[in-house]
Amino acid sequence: QVHLVESGGGLVQTGGSLRLSCAASGGTFNNYAMGWVRQAPGKEREFVAGINNNGINTAYKDSVKGRFTIARDNAKNTVALQMDNLKPEDTAVYYCAATRRGAPWSVRIILDEYDYWGQGTQVTVSS
Repeated sequence: QVHLVESGGGLVQTGGSLRLSCAASGGTFNNYAMGWVRQAPGKEREFVAGINNNGINTAYKDSVKGRFTIARDNAKNTVALQMDNLKPEDTAVYYCAATRRGAPWSVRIILDEYDYWGQGTQVTVSS
């Protein structure tokens, strides 16, 4: 079972950048596809970005394409989300998630397919 801990959230102005990091422990990291999911106040959780086991394949929510980048370092058991040109609508709690489901080359975009979750980190973008 893998344990996930996020860091890097905070308050930033519109147009600014933040880099979220997720450290994994307790499992063989490169056996897991990873993802970032967010939940804004009063809204359901939504998929933001995902990456496959070896980091070759990625997927993004349409509204963050070109602004967010997901990457993983299997040697350090970490996955990061670089967020640039942030907008107020990006304000949410961001969660790191992991799953062993699916083929190693696949990216999981369905939230129910993720089995392990971090505690979340708050991102607030002021206008």
